[in-house]
Amino acid sequence: MTRLLDADDVARMVRRLAHEILEGNGGAAGLVLLGVRTRGVPLARRLAAAIATIEDVDVPVGELDVTLYRDDLALRDPMPIGATDVPPDVEGRTVVLVDDVLYTGRTVRAALDATSALGRPARVRLVCLIDRGHRELPVRADHVGKNLPTAAEDTVVVRLAETDGVDEVVVGAGR
Repeated sequence: MTRLLDADDVARMVRRLAHEILEGNGGAAGLVLLGVRTRGVPLARRLAAAIATIEDVDVPVGELDVTLYRDDLALRDPMPIGATDVPPDVEGRTVVLVDDVLYTGRTVRAALDATSALGRPARVRLVCLIDRGHRELPVRADHVGKNLPTAAEDTVVVRLAETDGVDEVVVGAGR
């Protein structure tokens, strides 16, 4: 595995993404950040903290478990189901889905289904730290930390201090 990004790179990307979210929304009003479990959750919290520093506004943050909304549930090993903990009202708000890596688009599709079950947002936007391509579904992120062209068999791993003890993005050939 080759380290592509270190902690400083990740921190810079989070700050830049926070600015992009605010610019795209015209400020922090009406925003709700939903982190897709697992690593999207700490990324959403970091984005909310960056937004609070920029705008002096606390943006609600929630966590979304999309396990039961996946279309490949029967093809995978059993996965533990985690909590979905969202702000009380997404109705009419701008929901920003936050994930670490965008790959096939299937997790995003599941996140959209899970979000729809919570209410009807005014709009849904997608933020990801790494976009590695290889879509199977017509999904595109609104804000991307880094576009990373990869081979389909490559492995891209985002590690975050909250879950892994270190901030870095590593890439390896083969699975």
